[in-house]
Amino acid sequence: MKNTSVQTDLVRLCIRGDRRSQQQLYQLYSKAMFNICLRMMGNRMDAEDVLQVSFIDIFKNLKKYRGEASVGSWIKRIVINNCLNQIRKNKIIFEDIPDSASEITVENDEKVQYDIAAVHKAIQQLPDGYRTILNLYLLEGYSHDEISEILDISTSTSKSQFSRAKAKLRELIKSRDHLKMEL
Repeated sequence: MKNTSVQTDLVRLCIRGDRRSQQQLYQLYSKAMFNICLRMMGNRMDAEDVLQVSFIDIFKNLKKYRGEASVGSWIKRIVINNCLNQIRKNKIIFEDIPDSASEITVENDEKVQYDIAAVHKAIQQLPDGYRTILNLYLLEGYSHDEISEILDISTSTSKSQFSRAKAKLRELIKSRDHLKMEL
């Protein structure tokens, strides 16, 4: 939704409790927000739960929206925060790496093109910690410093988890490709 005036009117109507406007806001953003939830949570059931909680929070707190960013950005922030809160509740363990450790690099880091569906399936198979860091850094655009603050881990831990996630992702995709070749 690009027109700021239309966004402002829609938000105003939602705050007043207009059900049609609330439904419209939900329809505009729910699919994209569900995709974020699915990427971060790793399974459909948890993603649906977080999405539902997020939209309850969104409608409950819409009067706090100040218009400093687009309503879509504001909604996305709530969704990501709720995903992170759920991940924390699930007690994902991040391997802490000393600050003196340098970022781990993967051997033979050549650029390879993969089937998007295969990559998506492989991401879902990553351990929760790897998947969380990969999503925040690669897909949501957070820096390692921001991730370290959000998840209360060191920057080097974020970097190493991301590097390990990439390596594990490659391994999962290659093993899947290898299985296809055997069939």
